[in-house]
Amino acid sequence: MEIKVLGTGCASCKALYETVKQAVAELGIEATVIKEEDLMQIMNYNVMSMPGLVINEKVVSAGKKLSVGDVKAFLTK
Repeated sequence: MEIKVLGTGCASCKALYETVKQAVAELGIEATVIKEEDLMQIMNYNVMSMPGLVINEKVVSAGKKLSVGDVKAFLTK
């Protein structure tokens, strides 16, 4: 599983990255967590609100602060 946190380095983006890492650890799943800060790459996902969450190349959230529980729900769907 590949998970990308899209964001240009804002506090919300950094927080989501940490939240995703925590959710992955708590679930005990094998996943690569990537923090994508390149605006050109982010635009490829058509995400205009940060932070964005991409799981296996599918945008599942944009512009929202997610809890660990929210992230776990996306990861276990």
